[in-house]
Amino acid sequence: MKKTLFILCSILFIAFTACKNDSSKSSDEAIAYYCPMECEGDKTYDEPGSCPVCKMDLVPVETIAESERSADEISDLSIFNIKSTWTNQNGEDLQFEDLKGDVLVTVMIYTSCKAACPRLVADMRNIEERLSKSTKENVKMVLVSIDPKVDTPERLKAFAEENYMDKHPWLFLRSSEDNTREFAAVVAVNYMKISPIDFSHSNIITVFNDQGEMVFQQEGLGVNSDATVQNIEKAVAAIQ
Repeated sequence: MKKTLFILCSILFIAFTACKNDSSKSSDEAIAYYCPMECEGDKTYDEPGSCPVCKMDLVPVETIAESERSADEISDLSIFNIKSTWTNQNGEDLQFEDLKGDVLVTVMIYTSCKAACPRLVADMRNIEERLSKSTKENVKMVLVSIDPKVDTPERLKAFAEENYMDKHPWLFLRSSEDNTREFAAVVAVNYMKISPIDFSHSNIITVFNDQGEMVFQQEGLGVNSDATVQNIEKAVAAIQ
């Protein structure tokens, strides 16, 4: 019996190994190779080697495709995983993923606020003014309303115009109360309605890189923004 089992196991092992080798061979044969410099356009080669024109090593087409896929992937830490819909000051709907490719500097406010929010807006303006023109090309300064019932797109647009924040890089967003709470949880902003027109809320400015990953937070009012500006510049430099 033991001898029979040994023979059967040996046969299975040999068969498995043969199948694996055949599979590997088929996989290798299916791979096409490509010059990374595209010296001959889209031409591919059946075997590895060097480009006959530039002499660079040929690259598997699969590797190129995988690289392109990985660049499009969203990390688990990205706010682009939030699939809620938001409306900007121009009445246009968008998702956070639509902002991919820009560094985002975000703050949560409400336009009827007379206490902390004007100071938060001033802090955002101070940060924006410290950024170079070239840096701002890859930055969006995003103000998210915690009072979506009052802060309609029309109200946000009027607020933006009143405060000379109606051009790039300024962006105002509002959504449903549930979506607002979800975003607030991501940026660790606590807020609570304390009267029919007023909210108590955290004072936090958050920086996200171009992939939607949080890289820095500034907490408080009127604080030194050196570290915030440095982290924005660093995140923008990583894009270029």
